[in-house]
Amino acid sequence: MDLPTPDPAVGTAAPRVVLYGRAGCHLCDQARAMLERVREDTGEAFAEVDIDADAQLREKYGELVPVVTVDGVQQGYWRIESDRVRTALAQR
Repeated sequence: MDLPTPDPAVGTAAPRVVLYGRAGCHLCDQARAMLERVREDTGEAFAEVDIDADAQLREKYGELVPVVTVDGVQQGYWRIESDRVRTALAQR
């Protein structure tokens, strides 16, 4: 599953932060709550991707969910530190 490509006509870019997870995953719920707090503080939105909707992502991430990436770089899995996400966001 690919993220949307930015549309120059609209002027929006794909989110820098992506949460890969699956339904019924309590750690995914915790990661989502952490990313909501980061969004409130930084204004940086995030996208969610259900790995079970894509065989390649399910193969890649399997039982590692949740996985969080910033600018395509994995920041962690299972229990993701908000400080790590914030640091990655600040590097741009």
